[in-house]
Amino acid sequence: MTDFTSGFWTWFISVTTVLSIIALFVLLYKLSGRKLKKGEQAEPVGHVWDEDLYELNNPLPRWWLNLFIITLVFSIAYLFLYPGLGSYKGYLGWTQIGQYEQELERAEEKYGPIFEQYHNQDIVTLASIEEATTIGRRLFSTYCTTCHGSDARGARGFPNLRDSQWLYGGDPESIKTSILNGRSGVMPPWKDILSEKEVFNTAEYIRTLGGLSADPVIASKGKQVYQQYCVACHGAEGKGNQQLGAPDLTNDIWLYGGSQKKIIESIAEGRNGIMPPHKEFLGEAKAHLLAAYVYSLSRDE
Repeated sequence: MTDFTSGFWTWFISVTTVLSIIALFVLLYKLSGRKLKKGEQAEPVGHVWDEDLYELNNPLPRWWLNLFIITLVFSIAYLFLYPGLGSYKGYLGWTQIGQYEQELERAEEKYGPIFEQYHNQDIVTLASIEEATTIGRRLFSTYCTTCHGSDARGARGFPNLRDSQWLYGGDPESIKTSILNGRSGVMPPWKDILSEKEVFNTAEYIRTLGGLSADPVIASKGKQVYQQYCVACHGAEGKGNQQLGAPDLTNDIWLYGGSQKKIIESIAEGRNGIMPPHKEFLGEAKAHLLAAYVYSLSRDE
């Protein structure tokens, strides 16, 4: 409410809100001023439901009017104390960001020592401590399941964290680095460089690297394209490169699908895999425990 780019909207919202409250007070005043005289009977106003249910012009009960007045008074007090009238920040200066930061500070004071007690222990040791992995699992459930799934087995485009195949390395420090700093894996599109036939031939050769069936003649042609354009990242034998995040093409794990159609799509259109950094959000201590839990997953399979 405080970052309008034009002063018009501040005035529009403020004036509309204030006039609405004044109009409601006027309406309540008129309704409260009408009373039935002694012996006077309420009369129908012309609204009928279910043939014999009539709306009468009885005045509103006093308690009902009082509730409306209390509501309006509350709204005035609220708009004075908190943001609500355009760019006016409110007497208390409250912001949702400020409240969020205060809640984080309170949480850090309460739970920070729990995480810190494990910070100086190495990840391999923590992976064998049940209490530490329990905390790590809770952190994973909170921050990681959206992409990697509640069972950490991933989904299309999101790696399975329970197997032994790691794009950037599965040692403790590599896992922690991935969590803290994030990863950005880019497979460039080749459709503007390679012809459709060359893309198809290359896909067939890659299928043979992964143990899938393919036409040997077409695959041999694809091998020539592979050796010219693909070895720099994936290696001459297709074993990949963890420094670059280039996947191993010789196993049966396909992050985006191993069908002929999906492999062709990966070559032609490219892929962009983003693991966002969590260093500023989680901090070192939480990331340390989370890395220990993730490290323990592939040791359990």
